[in-house]
Amino acid sequence: MASTVSAYSEKLMEMSVLSLICSCLHSKPHPQTLGLFEDMEVKSLNKRTSGQAFEVILKSPTDLSPDRPQSLSLAGHKREPSLGELQKKLEAAEERRRSQEKLILKQLAEKREHEKEVLNKAQEVNNNYSKMAEEKLIHKMEVSNENRSARLSALKQRLREKELHAAEVRRNKELQIDLSG
Repeated sequence: MASTVSAYSEKLMEMSVLSLICSCLHSKPHPQTLGLFEDMEVKSLNKRTSGQAFEVILKSPTDLSPDRPQSLSLAGHKREPSLGELQKKLEAAEERRRSQEKLILKQLAEKREHEKEVLNKAQEVNNNYSKMAEEKLIHKMEVSNENRSARLSALKQRLREKELHAAEVRRNKELQIDLSG
């Protein structure tokens, strides 16, 4: 509540300072006029309980001084364009349309070219991957075949050795039977 009261009192002081400044600038203002400017007038209205109200009155362009240029231009009578001017405007519009069309076609062609490059690169990467996968598979199969061959030859070698050992054991047994009998 105290902050609201202080805010209102500061507003009132500012308003009184504004009134003082306006009275210094204009020697004979309207009794309720706070300020007169080139194209507007600020008047203070009756004070209200919620604050102070102001009325801003804008002067019409006719009230402005004649030496000041008019900011609002009156709509003058437009003349009808000639057939030649219309033809030139139509040709210029057609040329703009053609150039816009060419630009769009060029952009589309560039986009298509980029898409082709991307597709070619993707296809190349895919082909390289396929080749590498195929080479890996072939190498793996070769290694597998070599390992299988090595295992089979090792098994055959062990089987031959067992057969030789068995033949030797049989011969030794026959010799022992012949010697003991």
